[in-house]
Amino acid sequence: MTKPLRALGLMSGTSLDGIDVAMLTTDGEDAAERGPGATYPYPSEFRARLRQALTDAVAITERSQRPGCLAEVERELTERHAVAVAGFLSTHSLDAASIDVIGFHGQTVLHRPEDELTVQLGDGWNLAQLTGIDVVYDLRAADIAAHGWGAPLVPVYHQVLASNASQRPVAFLNIGGVANLTWIGAAGELVAFDTGPGNALIDDFVRARTGKPFDTDGAFSASGTADVAVVGKFLAHRYFAAPPPKAIDRNTFVLNLPPSVSVADGAATLAACTAAAVARARSWLPAPPELWIVCGGGRHNRGLMLALATALDAAVAPAEALGLNGDSLEAEAWAYLAVRSLRGLPITFPMTTGVPTPMTGGVLARGRA
Repeated sequence: MTKPLRALGLMSGTSLDGIDVAMLTTDGEDAAERGPGATYPYPSEFRARLRQALTDAVAITERSQRPGCLAEVERELTERHAVAVAGFLSTHSLDAASIDVIGFHGQTVLHRPEDELTVQLGDGWNLAQLTGIDVVYDLRAADIAAHGWGAPLVPVYHQVLASNASQRPVAFLNIGGVANLTWIGAAGELVAFDTGPGNALIDDFVRARTGKPFDTDGAFSASGTADVAVVGKFLAHRYFAAPPPKAIDRNTFVLNLPPSVSVADGAATLAACTAAAVARARSWLPAPPELWIVCGGGRHNRGLMLALATALDAAVAPAEALGLNGDSLEAEAWAYLAVRSLRGLPITFPMTTGVPTPMTGGVLARGRA
């Protein structure tokens, strides 16, 4: 029997809101004992710098390049992750020696798999030195180099969690800045891909109109009326006609609503676009899911959850309905992937990222002798 390892997963997602930390004790296969999780929000000034990093990253043509503010943002991002780890360990009375490995996602600032290019800011070697813990990072690069889409990587962990679901097929829908789904069949078969935008369009619209970083609890989205004509034009984007596997960048979709649109109606329209994209994704699945499990920040948006329930015409439930923590699930997945990487197990598959064969990935940075 393979000895389980205690791992921390660190996730900074496309919503740019903070660092999720979660602990998982796992053998990287069937055994996964979930531990505590926590979120360490970014201050508003650092979120603004991350948005600038997204703009500066457009100029990248080779993944080691750090034009504009990227080098400085990467240094600070790494240090903020080290502080988050230290705070998490202190809160839970743990010492660094009790953690076998950290799975470090970093911050995606560019994802153009069609150009074999993906960039996640975050210095794994520096994080290992700052924490004194071994770090597995850069988990997408090998998949991209093998002509995969580099995303989504969480499905193999969803497969483990699906053992708690009595209904099959089941779909996990993660809604961060981008939305992605994992379909799991009766025999554990996997299909996964990005469905389209998640919170990104809503967040950017609300911030531009109100100065608030996002639509808190979906207050705007739930009170407005969606423009069905706009949603119809949105669905004409060529991405939706392309078969999976497929993945997108946070800024793949741009939808400029007229100034005359109210904040509530605009947010409701963009929420409807996200839900419509998920509904359109069903055409690529082997069978309709009987249950949709929603995780990520999008499940807090009442308007978006209502739009999903209407568009999908199926049971839609937040991750907590299955006893899961929807805020830390991706961080847990990165802990799981780090252990799989250490053991040379596959983390991406033909039906999740489009690689020719199942393959492992990640880079190991030693934090202790």
